[in-house]
Amino acid sequence: MSAIWRALRHNLSELAGCWGRFWFTPTDPSTLCAVRVATGVMLLWTHLVWSIGLDAFFGPEGWTPAEVRDAMHANRYTFSVFHYLTASWQLWIVHVLNLGAFFCLMIGLFSRVAAVWSFIAAASYASCVTPGAFFGLDKINCLLAMYVMLGPCGARYSVDRLLRERRGEDEPPAESAMANIAVRLIQCHLAIVYLFSGLGKLQGYRWWDGTATWFTVANVEYRSLDMTWMADHLWLGELLTHATVFWELFYICLIWVPLLRPWMLLTAVGMHGFIGLAMGMPEFALSMLIANTAFLSPGFVQTVCDPLARIVSGPL
Repeated sequence: MSAIWRALRHNLSELAGCWGRFWFTPTDPSTLCAVRVATGVMLLWTHLVWSIGLDAFFGPEGWTPAEVRDAMHANRYTFSVFHYLTASWQLWIVHVLNLGAFFCLMIGLFSRVAAVWSFIAAASYASCVTPGAFFGLDKINCLLAMYVMLGPCGARYSVDRLLRERRGEDEPPAESAMANIAVRLIQCHLAIVYLFSGLGKLQGYRWWDGTATWFTVANVEYRSLDMTWMADHLWLGELLTHATVFWELFYICLIWVPLLRPWMLLTAVGMHGFIGLAMGMPEFALSMLIANTAFLSPGFVQTVCDPLARIVSGPL
């Protein structure tokens, strides 16, 4: 029994060590900072679009009465700053301030404050939007904004970094456990999103018989590219359908394998590129690809982003 107990203690100790290293190993914040830039761009663009018909979607006299909206959220907690606004001019002031926060997040000015503000703002829009206008894009925006604010998102590729350098604080950003935690949370949350997306597809018979992709591209309401040529190659539609389900179901396992990770990420580019170009949802496709960049190593991110940062404003 003593030998079994020692082996059990050893295995539990190894498991605890792996858990701790996975979550709490300090890492370079480059990946998190790159995600911050892309998230800021996406938040600014998608919420700038809300300016068209802002009062109709969010105003106190909008398309959906407040009591109807409250009834739809009666069984779950929601918070939105828009619930406390009673006039159109108040709505517009808050909206413009939110756009300013998204812009600051994008360029990395007052990064941590802008990140917190951006998350509260994004969640407020999502909680108050007219039912029927809340889609996956808004959910992924909130996901990214929530985790970006947890770490040192302005350590690189930011105006904050540039200002520190000009004050003579030229030391490279320190490795951070919070940067690792924020990135790991994005990774885990994204893997769970794909898992439940795949499980949801299994409830639709067209995903079983392989016709889902064809009926998607043949739907004129979604189609942005003429993909009707696939009617002569239905085997391709069936292959894409089954491959999509397989990839989503097993993303949660295969993405962690170093040898398979590049192929999983390339598949993500292909799948979401197809969604963005052929189905008329480029913003949603880009938001999912931004989330996938959390799996890029800091070294790879620096190789790609550092030269771009130098071109824009010198070494950041």
